[in-house]
Amino acid sequence: MDSTKQDFQPRTFSIKLWPPSESTRLMLVERMTKNLSTESIFSRKYGLLGKEEAHDNAKRIEEVCFASADEHFKEEPDGDGSSAVQLYAKETSKLMLEVLKRGPRTTVEPEVPVADTPLEPADSVFDISGGKRAFIEADEAKELLSPLIKPGNAYKRICFSNRSFGIGAANVAGPILESIKKQLTEVDISDFVAGRSEDEALDVMRIFSKALEGAVLRYLNISDNALGEKGVRAFEELLKSQDNLEELYVMNDGISEEAAQALSELIPSTEKLKILHFHNNMTGDEGAMFIAEMVKRSPNLESFRCSATRIGSDGGVALAEALGTCTRLKKLDLRDNLFGVEAGLALSKTLSKLPDLVELYLSDLNLENKGTVAIINTLKQSAPQLEVLEMAGNEINAKASQALAECLTAMQSLKKLTLAENELKDDGAVVIAKSLEDGHQDLKELDVSTNMLQRVGARCFAQAIANKPGFVQLNINGNFISDEGIDEVKDILKSGENSVEVLGPLDENDPEGEAEDDEEEEEEEEDDGELDSKLQSLKVEQDD
Repeated sequence: MDSTKQDFQPRTFSIKLWPPSESTRLMLVERMTKNLSTESIFSRKYGLLGKEEAHDNAKRIEEVCFASADEHFKEEPDGDGSSAVQLYAKETSKLMLEVLKRGPRTTVEPEVPVADTPLEPADSVFDISGGKRAFIEADEAKELLSPLIKPGNAYKRICFSNRSFGIGAANVAGPILESIKKQLTEVDISDFVAGRSEDEALDVMRIFSKALEGAVLRYLNISDNALGEKGVRAFEELLKSQDNLEELYVMNDGISEEAAQALSELIPSTEKLKILHFHNNMTGDEGAMFIAEMVKRSPNLESFRCSATRIGSDGGVALAEALGTCTRLKKLDLRDNLFGVEAGLALSKTLSKLPDLVELYLSDLNLENKGTVAIINTLKQSAPQLEVLEMAGNEINAKASQALAECLTAMQSLKKLTLAENELKDDGAVVIAKSLEDGHQDLKELDVSTNMLQRVGARCFAQAIANKPGFVQLNINGNFISDEGIDEVKDILKSGENSVEVLGPLDENDPEGEAEDDEEEEEEEEDDGELDSKLQSLKVEQDD
């Protein structure tokens, strides 16, 4: 008995956190690339990295940090790898910050249009947005804002984001801001009343608005404040005094029809505006009409974002027509709205008037084949210089593939192409992949995930990008590619100039799935058309 007990030992199990998988490492590189190339307080202070430079830095950072963490892990092989993971994360954050502070190479131009003003020295930027979000009251505000009252300070750009000001703190900030407003050119008061009651938040906004009235700003960010109409009007004094704005950000602000109308009414001049960004608002068709009025008054607009704003066909048509006056537009982002075919057709007419367009984001707009083909036929003639084209989630199928292929053949400057969440299947994939195979030496990213692709389609896309220099990622996830097909894709990539590392994650690929039969789809489309006609006379009332 004793010996039996002695021989029995309970088993212990441990989860190894190190090393991370290849897909995890790739995802980290892509996340760092996005962070390094996205506008932030650092980019305005030190300059914005281009996507290619950001990716090069991200890859270098990941490799250095992985090697360092791996050495650390080897010194304690019996551990679970948690300390290696912590070191990996800590070092990547540290090196990213160094890259951001170093700024872009002098040969790289910022991708987001900015005013042609020289970068200011570091002491011209006052930024309290770092660290965790926090509530601040009067005493802390006095200490936090004390550098702004030092005689001779040269602060021109202030960022109060990520700090929630109460009435006491606002009353401290008001006189300080008023004393320096003549030297200010950029103000970021996004997300500065989080967690406050509506009444208190509105009072804080009024205090800031009064204090900053008359400041000659080129940049204003009032995003993430749940403004609504009341909030917009709380900023009345500040907005009414702005005649020189070049950049305006009003994102995630609950901008309804009434709020959009207030915004349009209160800003006296948008003639110098180069960047106008709305995102994640509740604007709808009626609100889009007022945004369209602002756009019409902004002939120098270079970057316009109006994504995830619940805009339907009528609002989409109005916006499309208004954008025809913005002939200097370089970046247009209308993703995640309810435009439909009619707005797509209107947009196709406008795109011919935008000769400088470089980035175009039209995903999730319900464009269908008809709207898509109209747009790409225009782009083929008017925008061969396009570098980014996103048309995911638009119900595009193989019937549009020939027109799309002809358009892509003309776009030899393309760096990123996204056609995810459509219905291309292998028939469409073969045609589109063929158009990308020759030329397109600058192509870095191709996303054809969730397109009912099988072995043939996946293989064609792999062949299309296998020998492109500097290619970064091929996303074929969410399809129906057999295990043999995946092996073929990897073999193609290995035998080309690019390695298998450019292949994105495949965790959502279904090797045993099958694309729907076309005949069944056509029957469903006929049924849908019949149902559509029956619903024409119905009107859905939207709750407030």
